[in-house]
Amino acid sequence: MVIVGAGPAGLTLAIELARRGVPHRLVDAGPGPFPGSRGKGLQPRTLEVFEDLGVLDTVFAAGSPYPPIRAYRGDTVVYEGRMAPERAATPQLPYPNAWMLPQTRTVRILADRLRELGGTVEYGTALVGFDQDETAVHAELGTGETVTARYLVGADGGRSTVRAALGVGFLGETREGERSIVADLPVAGLDREHWHFWGDGPDTGIGLCPLGGTDLFQLQAPLLDGSDPTPDTAGVHALFAARAGVDLDLGEVVWASVWRANIRMVDRYRVGRVLLAGDAAHVHSPAGGQGLNTSIQDAYNLGWKLAGVLSGAPEPLLDSYQDERLPVAAGVLGVTTALHDKGVAGDGDALRRDDPELAQLTLGYPDSALSVTDLDVPADGAVSVDGADPVDRDGPAGAGRGDGAGPAGEQLLDAPVRAGVRAPDAPCHDADGTPVRLFQVFAGPHATVLAFGAGPAPAARDGLAVRRVVRPGAAVPGALVDTGGHAHAGYGAHPDRPLLVLVRPDGYVGFLGRDPAGLDAYLAKFGY
Repeated sequence: MVIVGAGPAGLTLAIELARRGVPHRLVDAGPGPFPGSRGKGLQPRTLEVFEDLGVLDTVFAAGSPYPPIRAYRGDTVVYEGRMAPERAATPQLPYPNAWMLPQTRTVRILADRLRELGGTVEYGTALVGFDQDETAVHAELGTGETVTARYLVGADGGRSTVRAALGVGFLGETREGERSIVADLPVAGLDREHWHFWGDGPDTGIGLCPLGGTDLFQLQAPLLDGSDPTPDTAGVHALFAARAGVDLDLGEVVWASVWRANIRMVDRYRVGRVLLAGDAAHVHSPAGGQGLNTSIQDAYNLGWKLAGVLSGAPEPLLDSYQDERLPVAAGVLGVTTALHDKGVAGDGDALRRDDPELAQLTLGYPDSALSVTDLDVPADGAVSVDGADPVDRDGPAGAGRGDGAGPAGEQLLDAPVRAGVRAPDAPCHDADGTPVRLFQVFAGPHATVLAFGAGPAPAARDGLAVRRVVRPGAAVPGALVDTGGHAHAGYGAHPDRPLLVLVRPDGYVGFLGRDPAGLDAYLAKFGY
């Protein structure tokens, strides 16, 4: 395996391969990790992925919650508020709020995790070219070495060498007149409890956002008025003075970039043995904080499938990567472009970020060949067992609602569990009373079968964990005890009827049914 590009997508993919013991090379043309804050917003679904990858505690320690907004005219505060309400955690949704972490910290944390797993990043190593045949890809590196691998993944960013060499379509538009500047710099004397904005409209605004875990702020300013500042200390200082009209002690610029509205995506994620992921496959407006998160989700979807096929799983498993991720990329691109257009137009709610789609928790693969519901399902797709309300995912009498000040995070989720959707979390106990969450059961490179009720279940084997889930009082050795009923409620299960739920290695429901033969056929078809 060769991975080109050590950004969030490439590093996530390398971690996924490393923890499955898949040999790979991760090469990057740059001299070291990306140095800027650019993609600083981590959405709730990405936090769940990071828990599985073993980096979430480090991410929380290194970052911060999103601060409230404070808007000014000159020195006068004219507005304070939040982009989105703070939501309370629930049993099914442990991380309901976005988290802020500069991209440079994210990539370093992922690189450290890769090293813990025995992997490394080969910085300063460019891909010069490649060719492929029916059995392998032959990649020529800038070092003069030619590497032969079964697959190559281009995760090398918006100016992807791999994508260009493949000649795939990169559909969309570039709006040369819609640009913005982003810069990281220290600011003395400005409080770090707010995201500060100045200006009267989209063509005169400028913002300073504190970057948690650092002493820096991220400056953002749209460039819709034809201004063309040099992205260095003098240019950034002059732009701030002209836009904000206040005297602040700005320091030296650590990193800066000018972004233009390049809104595009590929028409294919795969050509033979070469695949694309992350910004190599789709480029977004930064509005809504989706680009980095979508890139990580690409890699998280791809890693276990590549590992499976390399271990003998049938090729349709890898075919599902494009089938699943291409529609998601198109949908996310539509959301970010709509938010970008609001900002350009100066809409009053341009900074609102309370759309549940932005959390990426409702994104899924219900139409995938890997999503099989073997139950009697009504036309709306909601799974209901023995008359239980499929909308009530918090259990009887609203059990499981968070105790926080904000609305419950469950409002970010679609109600019914069905094949292709994110598998919800739930607090349970082992037979000895030790607390254990479903996400802890799912964590690792394996798939998981949850067996509700007393029916037969498949035997656990390499790559497949099997856990029976029972209500309190049921004496079943090795079972998870659903003490509060949250697992049964979350999966629409009844304690007196069998239900088998296969949770894929990437945390999505692959199979939902009662017949063990149906599950066995599913496992055989896709090589679990």
